[in-house]
Amino acid sequence: MKHIFLFVSFIMCATGAAQSNFNDIFAAGVADAERFTNAYMAPLSEGMVYSISNGWYNSGEAKPLGGFEISIIGNMASFKNKEDKKTFVLNTADYDNLQFVDGSVSKIVSSGLGDLEGIRVFVEGEIAPGVTSREEFELPTGLASENINFVPSAFLQVSVGLIKGTEIKARFLPKINTDDVAVGFYGVGLQHEFTSLLPAEKIWPVAISGVIGYTHLTGTYNFTDTDLIAGDNQEIDAKINSWNFQAVVSTKLPIINFYGGLGYISGNSKTDVLGTYIVQQGPFQQTIEDPFTLTKKVSGATANIGTKLKLGFFRLHADYTIAQFNSLSVGVNFGFR
Repeated sequence: MKHIFLFVSFIMCATGAAQSNFNDIFAAGVADAERFTNAYMAPLSEGMVYSISNGWYNSGEAKPLGGFEISIIGNMASFKNKEDKKTFVLNTADYDNLQFVDGSVSKIVSSGLGDLEGIRVFVEGEIAPGVTSREEFELPTGLASENINFVPSAFLQVSVGLIKGTEIKARFLPKINTDDVAVGFYGVGLQHEFTSLLPAEKIWPVAISGVIGYTHLTGTYNFTDTDLIAGDNQEIDAKINSWNFQAVVSTKLPIINFYGGLGYISGNSKTDVLGTYIVQQGPFQQTIEDPFTLTKKVSGATANIGTKLKLGFFRLHADYTIAQFNSLSVGVNFGFR
């Protein structure tokens, strides 16, 4: 089994293709392959949206003019106890050619996040008058089969204070290339502290602000050919966009502070399955070029709570977010003012 790791365990949205036999599904034809891949990849794309959307703030206070903070942030969107994200129901009545070897009509199978192994399917058809061909293969499992129960992200983030009460943010992960994988992303955000507009703002015990953040991720994953499906330039090309809108409140103490937020995340993914796929065995032998594009929209409310420790230029923060994918965010920060 082949699984993918990117830089400090950063996993891109296309890691649903965790097994080298993923492209065997093309033996069932393009329509069945698209239907299966869409259901298989959707939870992974959703988890990635939530993972890259978090970590925009660690305080309700906006930095003053000239203040800055540089942060190294890691997010983990967990799906350990979310069986509805780790599996889906495959009903063969919805497919043209795909059948279960054990004769089942409907069965729970693994999504790109799951760990169900050994589920065998087959395709069968007449290739000549009176001559039938049958090909069996195993459906791919997902990340949980490798004891990975979260979708991680990691990046560098910079925050700079502008005019009174306003702070601009930027985040990025320089593009990383390996033999099979390339991934990178960037984002921009804005925080405005409403309490900075109030009279005698310095005596207020809390700070209240609004935060908007946009993140864009691109990644590609090159497939490995199998005996069943040959071809060239087989890859998944994924693009993910997310928006995070938050209302934030925090304490204003000199060393340790607590913060929390309520908000909404909206995102989408576009996944192009590219390359040449040559089905060499079974009844539906054919050559397929750039077979299909998958799209997924994600949205949902979020709530989080966290704490930040400030020791001069050095700061630490951690927070936990409750959402469709609960997430832990941890950051090491260096700042001035």
